[in-house]
Amino acid sequence: MRAFVVVNPQSANGRTARDWPAIERNLLGLYAQLEVRTTSRRGEATGYVRNALQEGHGEIIAVGGDGTINEAMNGFFDADGSIAPDAVFSFVTSGTGGDFRKTFGIAPGWPAAVARLKGARATPVDVGRVSCLTAAGAPIVRYFANIASFGLSGAVVDSVNRARVAKLFGGQFAFAFHSGLDMLTYRDRAVRIRADGAFDEIASISTVAIANGQYFGGGMRVAPTAKPDDGLFDIVIMGGAPKGEAIADMKLLYTGEHVNRPHVQCLRGRTVMAVPVAETKGRPVLIELDGESVGRLPATFEILPRSLNLRC
Repeated sequence: MRAFVVVNPQSANGRTARDWPAIERNLLGLYAQLEVRTTSRRGEATGYVRNALQEGHGEIIAVGGDGTINEAMNGFFDADGSIAPDAVFSFVTSGTGGDFRKTFGIAPGWPAAVARLKGARATPVDVGRVSCLTAAGAPIVRYFANIASFGLSGAVVDSVNRARVAKLFGGQFAFAFHSGLDMLTYRDRAVRIRADGAFDEIASISTVAIANGQYFGGGMRVAPTAKPDDGLFDIVIMGGAPKGEAIADMKLLYTGEHVNRPHVQCLRGRTVMAVPVAETKGRPVLIELDGESVGRLPATFEILPRSLNLRC
């Protein structure tokens, strides 16, 4: 069996480039042939994977962090949906966060990820699709396998992606540091949220997570009951807590205990629409997907049940 591999050598502050020779040797113990492409700029992995699928490759492996996994997975889809329904996707995590692997119980480090692939079967999982606006206001469609969120989390991801020093201490530190820093200045936004026609409220939100997986932000278990193959998003709405209480409760995000706090609502649904209300329109509500900045509200999030064959 052969595999097409897309590698982000810059992930994990360049550690992936140093580890790649060993990763390649171990992958060659599982696959008879590898065709490898390395990325040099943001968004490149999506094009590489899309071209590989159009050329007939049936097994795609992403090597890098959560952002690389997201970009590679987006290559499986266009604006209308999947372009290769029978193809298989897998990943070797080597990045600053590693949130996607946690839902599947994969230990940190590339050796655990490669070992997990040995004998692993491909299983259909759900994928989320978001239609929103770019920062410049142009319409865009993107996909996510783990979690999309907006509000404070979108602002934090924007800060983390632009950061240099904090990332040197690891993904969890970077997200925790910028979460605390941005929380001091961030003000809750008024957003109208609709889910499946059964929920329709204007809420003062700090962060809303539209979750297929359980973890985001470098280890925060924001949606502890989410399952990636049940055909539903777990929707976690946080906001309205006094600033001091919100900062004190931040530690609960790492255990999932925040869902029991009075300023947190949890629901489930297949489609979520979020629109900023009048007093919010002058302050954009930023969206992140799997740890990457993507745009701003208004947005529609839809789940595509069992639309990606995942080997992990």
